[in-house]
Amino acid sequence: MSEPAPAPRADVASVRTARVVTAVVFAVHAAVFASWTPHVPVVKAALGLDDGTLGLALLGAPVGSVGAMLVAGRAVARLGSRRVVLATLLVYAACSPLLGLAPSGPALFGALALWGAFQGALDVAMNAQAVAVEQRCGRPILSSFHAWWSFGGFVGVGLGALAVAAGAGLAAQMVVLGVVVALVAWPLSRLMLGGDHAVEEHRLALPWRDRRVLLLGAITFAGLLCEGAVGDWAAVYLRDAVGVAAGSAGLGYAVFAGAMFVGRALGDRWVARFGPGAVVGVLAALGALGLGAALLAGGFWPALAGFGLFGLGIACIVPIAFSAAAAGSESHAGQAIAGVATAGWTGFLLGPPLIGFLSHATSLTAALTLLPVLCLGIVLGARTLRPT
Repeated sequence: MSEPAPAPRADVASVRTARVVTAVVFAVHAAVFASWTPHVPVVKAALGLDDGTLGLALLGAPVGSVGAMLVAGRAVARLGSRRVVLATLLVYAACSPLLGLAPSGPALFGALALWGAFQGALDVAMNAQAVAVEQRCGRPILSSFHAWWSFGGFVGVGLGALAVAAGAGLAAQMVVLGVVVALVAWPLSRLMLGGDHAVEEHRLALPWRDRRVLLLGAITFAGLLCEGAVGDWAAVYLRDAVGVAAGSAGLGYAVFAGAMFVGRALGDRWVARFGPGAVVGVLAALGALGLGAALLAGGFWPALAGFGLFGLGIACIVPIAFSAAAAGSESHAGQAIAGVATAGWTGFLLGPPLIGFLSHATSLTAALTLLPVLCLGIVLGARTLRPT
């Protein structure tokens, strides 16, 4: 198999600029997604959905995402991450208003499928660009990009909560965000690094043939399933199970995203000092204990504390797994990231409907106990994240 060409030498200023604009893209990606989460209870009520039918509608996003991510990995390898970031960012923002225009559960499924496809493809492209920047810097920095993703999620959920409190519709909110994203997409992409594509034309093998990518994908699947479940169900849990007013229901995800930001902001230092396996294992154990105790205790303040510890607990899983995949895979870095990201985003987007189905069969509190159990599984698999 042909190896990708060495990245062109870039001066310090261009690498710093690329790092900044890539961090902004991470934040934008998260803000657009997270701004939808406070609207989930409103959409559920407006369309007359129960937990089970809402879970089925939310299944649309993984259906669109999984295949698109593998295609994105091939596109990054052939075209470079910079071009793919521009195209997917524009369409991702353009599709967002469809979520608020869906008149029924099946229509919401279709809108989420289209949105999820470009959401997942953008995730692959921007992480490939982040790995390219990290390789030019010569030291661990990938967690910092994901810290900006968490910061964007915090901002996005705040924007969504303000829109809900003001009575603004989801479609109108997404139109405004889409226009802003369209205006900044081209200037941001132009300042990214180029030259991270494969130089020779050859058949791009699926990354799943790499056993290490499979193991990393399994860990990322579990971690992002937990993250996706909290994203769509934290507000519903606080409103329906705890009895919090609709205007405050978004605080659960806000605390979760804020804790993830802190963990990812410090993650590169922790990895350099303790190693990736130890960081993921210890934090995942902390998250499992925190959320498990909160679900047993019940109440508003225990729930906020539990979501915060859980956010810290899973904060570093994705950046560490992506960095390990790019460094240790036999495939092009874009393809290796696509393989791990496909597994991860499958979990991220399957988490909400899975919790919906379990909640319909039991209760929402019982369904959410799946998340600390998965975190304990991550603790057991953390040794896979040791450097090759």
